[in-house]
Amino acid sequence: MSVLAVGLSHRSAELSTLERVAVPAPEVGKILDELQQAEHISEVMLVSTCNRIEVYAVVETFHGGLNDVSEVLARQAGMAPAELYDSLYVHYAGAAVEHLFSVTSGLDSMVVGETQILGQIRSAYATAREAGTVGRTLHELIQTTLRVGKRVHTETGLDQLGASVVSEALAAAGDVTGKHAVIVGAGSMGALSASQLRKAGIGEITVANRTDARARRLAANVTEQGVPARAIPLTSVAGAVRDADIVICCTGAQDAVFTPEHVLPRGGRELVVCDLGLPRDVDPEVGELAGVRVVDLATVQRRMREAGTPTTERQTAKATGIVLDEVRDYLAGQRSAEVTPTVTALRRRAAEVVDAELLRLDNRLPGLDGAVREEVGRTVRRVVDKLLHAPTVRVKQLAAETADTDYANALRELFCLDPQAPAAVASPKPPSEKK
Repeated sequence: MSVLAVGLSHRSAELSTLERVAVPAPEVGKILDELQQAEHISEVMLVSTCNRIEVYAVVETFHGGLNDVSEVLARQAGMAPAELYDSLYVHYAGAAVEHLFSVTSGLDSMVVGETQILGQIRSAYATAREAGTVGRTLHELIQTTLRVGKRVHTETGLDQLGASVVSEALAAAGDVTGKHAVIVGAGSMGALSASQLRKAGIGEITVANRTDARARRLAANVTEQGVPARAIPLTSVAGAVRDADIVICCTGAQDAVFTPEHVLPRGGRELVVCDLGLPRDVDPEVGELAGVRVVDLATVQRRMREAGTPTTERQTAKATGIVLDEVRDYLAGQRSAEVTPTVTALRRRAAEVVDAELLRLDNRLPGLDGAVREEVGRTVRRVVDKLLHAPTVRVKQLAAETADTDYANALRELFCLDPQAPAAVASPKPPSEKK
């Protein structure tokens, strides 16, 4: 079983394709269940953000797993798998681990070094675990991934240089000092928007959300941070927008939540609308209204391309080095762990042989003094332990150092071990049955 990563992001796909494949939060559980029930997948996690949709799966075979994941993603997008292939990237085994570590560290983000992705990976893992699609392999991988992401941020300072997509969108929107902002959506992106607005010197914030309680909670938090804020129902957005200078839309809705009807006459004052939703939250016709400027994810992408690579070469190089070191250590640990059940089976087999020979000795010498028998038994076990110690320690070291040789299979062949025994030792709980 190996890890397979299949996804599409701002680097590989057009925004329109990302919108079609994006999985709304309420549907993630259904998609996870659909993926896990596929023939070649045993564990799976889904990451769906404003510029990235990725599936991390533990699969029996590469091609079988790829076909299973591609079919589910294509079905989600309402496309044929062949239409989606050109937008996908695929990583397998060690390459999948390296990609996940890089993503979590912010090295693959639209804005290199942004830290929001770390929380998004943690959230995706929690959702998959709640859905029952995480097993031992993904659990260990994600725990290591989160540690690597934190280490990169701590040791490189890359996170201090890298802004978030929200901050880039606000930079494109212009100076917001002392102005009034309306945030439509009170989820994690809405909270991040409020935080970035506060840092930018916003004067007042109004929060609108489908759930009033979440809007009130975010508004209260913003007020505690020193910026006047209030919560309103979605039905009151138009009235709030009339007095606002900037609107940030960041919901998980499938359809547009901000339309031309929300923009009432403003007496010539400009309105900047930031659309951070995937799919888009803002109706395209809003951008055609006089005095309205729309900043969306495509705008952020264009700004980043025109700005070029920021001067973070030293931090990026150090972060990449940490990722590569961690990948090497993780894979070495995995190879060592793979051979451990076979070593355990070998020691168990040796103990069985010793027990059988001592029983044979009892049958041949029934009158043997008990103290003598115990000493003979201890001596034989010491001899076996000493003979096995060096080769079993060395085989773990060799397995960790190279992937070119199947040391576990070599041990099974040399000592005629039951090939099922190591699997039994390695799997304390049977995998979830397919429905």
